[in-house]
Amino acid sequence: MAEFTMELNDDQKEVRDWLHGFAADVIRPAAAEWDEREETPWPVIQEAAKVGIYSLDFYAQQFFDPTGLGIPMAMEELFWGDAGIALSIVGTGLAAIGVVANGTEEQIGTWIPQMYGTPDDVKVAAFCSSEPDAGSDVGSMRTRAVYDQAKDEWVLNGTKTWATNGGIANVHIVVAVVDPELGTKGHASFIVPPGTPGLSQGQKFKKHGIRASHTAEVVLEDVRVPGSCLLGGKEKLDERLARARERARADGVGASSSGSRGRVKNAAMATFEASRPAVGAMAVGTARAAYEVALDYAMNRTQFGRPIIDNQGVAFQLADMRTQIDAARLLVWRASWMATAGRPFTSAEGSMSKLFASEVAKKVTAQAVQILGGNGYTREYPVERMHRDSAIYTIFEGTSEIQRLVIARTLSGMPIR
Repeated sequence: MAEFTMELNDDQKEVRDWLHGFAADVIRPAAAEWDEREETPWPVIQEAAKVGIYSLDFYAQQFFDPTGLGIPMAMEELFWGDAGIALSIVGTGLAAIGVVANGTEEQIGTWIPQMYGTPDDVKVAAFCSSEPDAGSDVGSMRTRAVYDQAKDEWVLNGTKTWATNGGIANVHIVVAVVDPELGTKGHASFIVPPGTPGLSQGQKFKKHGIRASHTAEVVLEDVRVPGSCLLGGKEKLDERLARARERARADGVGASSSGSRGRVKNAAMATFEASRPAVGAMAVGTARAAYEVALDYAMNRTQFGRPIIDNQGVAFQLADMRTQIDAARLLVWRASWMATAGRPFTSAEGSMSKLFASEVAKKVTAQAVQILGGNGYTREYPVERMHRDSAIYTIFEGTSEIQRLVIARTLSGMPIR
């Protein structure tokens, strides 16, 4: 396993420069248009597919980078271009992670290629976990999956919300309750193949930021999927549920209370644990983009006969912005390297990276707007959009409050609420 390093090798630098060029030449020129349209930028996704960025092979190469830096490096460069378009390009990855984290080799080989399609016929996928009454509180999930043994099918009913690519996806990955008595330990993930009857798009959300990324409800009404669409398979699920029940009995509590005890794997959490450093890298990309605009503006904008960067009030803000961005990147890279090296997050390092980078993105983009003054408040300059986009990082895939809860529980070993 590669030792931790802050120095990219020649191959990584080549990939970084290639991604930066795509972000600068293709993503950025289209950013304002698709933000205004609030639609999925299919032409940009297709361009990404044609050059090999939107593909299973590309993400696999970055995922298996032995240094662990492939994914965060890629996320930072793409989101430097534009957060909304970049999320449309990488949003399928969350569903893919769900399959990799919980599925069998056959499921991975069968379904992940269908999530991406081909350069001539691009597809997207959606990961559906949150619900109207179950966001951070995954224990309140109501979507049910009931096994029909006679037909070897699972029947899904419920409503998911905040699903990236929800309703327009070729493949949906849905987290559902299979045993309500086990709380969060009674959840499982299911593949819903394209064209499955009963799955429909509900409300499409008009958002504050990342407007080029499609976010919607997904409604499941008697959705039947084959038994083979249970991620990991039924035998593995039965074994996991049996362990959860036995642990609940050993703890001397009702099974419904076991959700907060033990270390039995939860389907949704396994996906989020794997993706948190990547979200941190997205935030770093947005923060870096806003900082660069602000620095350039401060160097060239004159007031009272001199560039505004000559004023300490501006220069010190930029110094703090750059320091915080670099610190956030360090935390993200450390967590990414640890995950690849198989080192456990004994201090919740994954949550640390996501928490700090998300908060930095909000702060840095706000400072960029302030440095640009009235210009920063208009859509003539991109920092206004970057500031709107940055708000999502402290919300999705675990709010900042949830990250702090995870970190505090990990450090103390106490059931902090």
